[in-house]
Amino acid sequence: MRAELPAAGHPSMPPYDHLTDELLALGTSILCESSGLPGALDHTIRPVWHGAAVTGPAFPLRCAAGDNLAIHVAVDQTPPGHILVVDGMGVIAGYWGEILTVAAQARDITGLVIDGGVRDVAAIERRKFPVFARGIGMRACVKLHAPSVGEPVVVGGVLVAPGDLIVADADGVACIPQAQVERTLAAARQRTEKEASIIARLEKGETTIDILGLAAHRKKK
Repeated sequence: MRAELPAAGHPSMPPYDHLTDELLALGTSILCESSGLPGALDHTIRPVWHGAAVTGPAFPLRCAAGDNLAIHVAVDQTPPGHILVVDGMGVIAGYWGEILTVAAQARDITGLVIDGGVRDVAAIERRKFPVFARGIGMRACVKLHAPSVGEPVVVGGVLVAPGDLIVADADGVACIPQAQVERTLAAARQRTEKEASIIARLEKGETTIDILGLAAHRKKK
């Protein structure tokens, strides 16, 4: 039986927790395309270690350039099971490292997406904490300003609001607004079934030209 979305305000768990395995199996590409929305964060925001993947509700924030005070504030305020989604102004500095990774894991924060840089990548990988960043930079950050914590922000070209669904894997990071998750999930399930049928036909020797109705574009021999 497929899990359904819980009612708003479900008291016992993050709103997508029971869907984690299915969302990760569907993947960012299927979900983003099925949504029909411009929810793909900039393609340069990538996993910093091989195999990193995470899904859950967003806790967005904005940092001043080269200043990670807002992240420290957010780690103190983020509900368990959420993903920090950070506008780091695209600056490749060490906004995040092993210290913040340990702090986040101790508070059951499940991952980080940042339009900016991180460091201590080997330690982050050892701890298996999913991090998606624009780059890796060892330069230290100051702690002076916290422009926005827990409010909607634009990250990687996409508006991210608190509680929006984040899915991040080898293909990148997708954000789906809360109000569109149920529709997107239903469409993604249908698309996955359709693609499975196409794959089965391809394995039997049919071509994409025939299956997708592209025969009119086949060059005559």
